[in-house]
Amino acid sequence: MKTLFIIKLFILLTGVLFFQGAVNAHMEHEQPKDLSGIGIDEKLGRLVPLDLTFHDENGSAVSLRQLIHVPVVLTPVYLHCPNVCSLLLQNLAEALDKLPAEPGNEYTVLTISFDETEKPDLARQKKKTYLKMIQKPFPEGAWRFLTGDEQNIHKLTDAIGFHFKRVGEDFEHPVSLIILAPDGKIVRYMYGADPLPFDLKLALVEASQGKIGPTIAKVVRFCFRYDPKANKLVFNMLRVTGTVTLFFALLFIVFLLFKGKKQHPKEERQE
Repeated sequence: MKTLFIIKLFILLTGVLFFQGAVNAHMEHEQPKDLSGIGIDEKLGRLVPLDLTFHDENGSAVSLRQLIHVPVVLTPVYLHCPNVCSLLLQNLAEALDKLPAEPGNEYTVLTISFDETEKPDLARQKKKTYLKMIQKPFPEGAWRFLTGDEQNIHKLTDAIGFHFKRVGEDFEHPVSLIILAPDGKIVRYMYGADPLPFDLKLALVEASQGKIGPTIAKVVRFCFRYDPKANKLVFNMLRVTGTVTLFFALLFIVFLLFKGKKQHPKEERQE
């Protein structure tokens, strides 16, 4: 009986390890090494450098200190992005239209380009485009579009843990909103290109109190992978199913162990 149980256990473990190895090999194929530096390294509780200077959509030089005095929705994008950045800003505009909070007084939005080649004229065009999507009264000063030089851009993206890579004229980059408290403290990361008004409202309320909100970064990194072609996060089916399979396999092993222990006393009594 013991020998049969050990054989079953060995076969089961071998199958689980083989499956998990296949999943890992597939993941390594899906995510080349040159994408390893792209993603979010969360800096919750840290302050963004308020002395950094950018140019607003009108070409005026402004420091972050001048712009951050209420909770802030920070959106790092590049303005000529043909897909996910445009989708993020469009969905953000729709969410802001439904957001039960007063723009300018209860929050502001800072869209900052991480492409140093983009200039205020493009920022001005994009601002007009996205403000038109908001139907309710919305002060122009409540959503600022900023461009800057390479040094200031990298100081900011390093401070918020936002890592991207240029590929020709475009970029491979993560997709996230970063919520800041009025003092510039990073209090929450919101992942994906479709922010919900309720989530934004909760994040802004917590930011107004200086509270660091919960994050699902580890879950997102595990359950999703970055797709450089689509320039967004996509559900990682193989990794999740592999982990679930491994979990239930371990439960089955535990069941066999307890079953074997219960059978042994009966065998001893029969002898």
